[in-house]
Amino acid sequence: MLRRIVPACAASLLMLGALASSNSRIAAEEISWQAAGHGGAVAAGQAGSAAAGVRILREGGNAADAAAATILALSVTDYGSFAMGGEVPVLVYDVKTKSVRSLSGIGGAPLNPEAISWFYENGIPSKGSMKAAPVPSAVDLIVTLLKEYGTMSFEQAVAPTLELLDNGKEAWHPDLAVTLRKLVQAEQTAQGDRAKKLTAVRDRFYLGDVADELEAWYIATGAWLRKSDLAAHKTLIEEPVSVTYKGYTVYKCGPWTQGPVLCQNLRLLEGFSLRDMQHLSASYVHVVTEAMKLGYADRDEYYGDPRFSKIPMQQLLSAEYGQMRSQLIDMKVASMERRPGDPWKMQPLKKQEAPATGDKNIPKQDTTTCVVADRWGNVVAATPSCNLLTNTPGPSGVNTGNRVRSLNTASGHPNRVEPGKRPRITLTPTLVTKDNKPVIAISVAGGDLQDQTTLNVLLNHIEFGMLPAAAVTAPRFNTNHHEDSFNPDPDRNAAFVGRGELRVYEETPAEVREDLARRGHLISTTKGPIGNPVMIHIDPVTGLISAAGDPKASRHAAALP
Repeated sequence: MLRRIVPACAASLLMLGALASSNSRIAAEEISWQAAGHGGAVAAGQAGSAAAGVRILREGGNAADAAAATILALSVTDYGSFAMGGEVPVLVYDVKTKSVRSLSGIGGAPLNPEAISWFYENGIPSKGSMKAAPVPSAVDLIVTLLKEYGTMSFEQAVAPTLELLDNGKEAWHPDLAVTLRKLVQAEQTAQGDRAKKLTAVRDRFYLGDVADELEAWYIATGAWLRKSDLAAHKTLIEEPVSVTYKGYTVYKCGPWTQGPVLCQNLRLLEGFSLRDMQHLSASYVHVVTEAMKLGYADRDEYYGDPRFSKIPMQQLLSAEYGQMRSQLIDMKVASMERRPGDPWKMQPLKKQEAPATGDKNIPKQDTTTCVVADRWGNVVAATPSCNLLTNTPGPSGVNTGNRVRSLNTASGHPNRVEPGKRPRITLTPTLVTKDNKPVIAISVAGGDLQDQTTLNVLLNHIEFGMLPAAAVTAPRFNTNHHEDSFNPDPDRNAAFVGRGELRVYEETPAEVREDLARRGHLISTTKGPIGNPVMIHIDPVTGLISAAGDPKASRHAAALP
């Protein structure tokens, strides 16, 4: 039995009731915001998703199997933050190869040149529209995860989700259940080995009658997507980017996400004695914030889909470039400028400008979270999302989001919209190894906050020794001194969020806030949470897997003894 803990919320208990028919179900009272054990662990969004993942671990599945089940369940338990037509970037540590790989669970912009011309003529819709829908990528991501790294069938992985849907009350629940059972049927009737059966799942969604149903929905709603877009989609398995910081190797997905900015921020900070500054002191908050401003200026200037744009990733992550850029940090004065560097020429400053604060009324709809570790040493970090806004499910029960608005129409920009191009998304899972063994997995919901929150949580562990329960609940801070990743305005200066703005938890001591204000930061406070983090830590000596999610953000965790 799992350790018995007080339940987190009544809504979670209703979701857990749907799992009652399984002999391996996790009882409601065993799901809370933290857990630990040696047999595997899951930290995710609502309790029903964590229960689905740990159920698969208990049934003998590995981390990839459990992550697939958790992601599928999140489309029900965390609907609105994720949906079956959404996107899921993933990092996997495979104990067999002792390596980390990135899975690009993000669909591209429509292939139709007419759609791209329309975007340049009319602007990419920024406040909710099926015209801004990318290709749905979650199903192919789940199938790829199972096929390449898992051991179980799609039927096994989707079983907890079907139970949730069968016991659900939303109008779209029966429709999605029918679609998922079509995929199970495709797997059951396909000839060949496990890989071919899983391929049949993917093909029915992207090539078969489900694709026909999706195309009819796209046409009816004015979306640009067609069956040819679905057929062309593929989850790419890529080398992640990484840096080494204080003996830890930190892995992120590539520049089609904002993930490398975390690596850049660590490069900028490695020359400062953060521990000596003391946790959440004014100097600590100041230097981390100033490093983030520099890192995000480079993110906004250079990141995009590397299949379409040349990205100076090696230079951006180099120790030489980080050291040059870190010298721009003034410990006494907060910068009010946007200051990207010039990695092509290896110069610390490309330009310096004082951006105006742009439109703050771009609507957002949050993301959710998933990290899993198994007893064999495999680890998965995933960040499922959909950003639905005004979009609603079609007859298939599948909904999709507005992620094309994370591209833009700025001439020559590496993230400008092109046919089939992946948007530079905010979704950004994190895996960390030490001595080539996984020790940390982090996932955060919160748009542009995601890697800022990850940096807070990661430094809490590396610099101050906090384990997950402390690391995800300690007060955090963030800056708005960056572009809005959801604003496709071709004037990127107009997409800037909040020049010089710094937000801290309201319990931050007055003397710290006053010190930061004297340095020039524009201070605001919040009760929290800033971002919605989950974290797993694996003790390299004892093998104990500790998992936690910030309870203020309604995150949940479960573990096997």
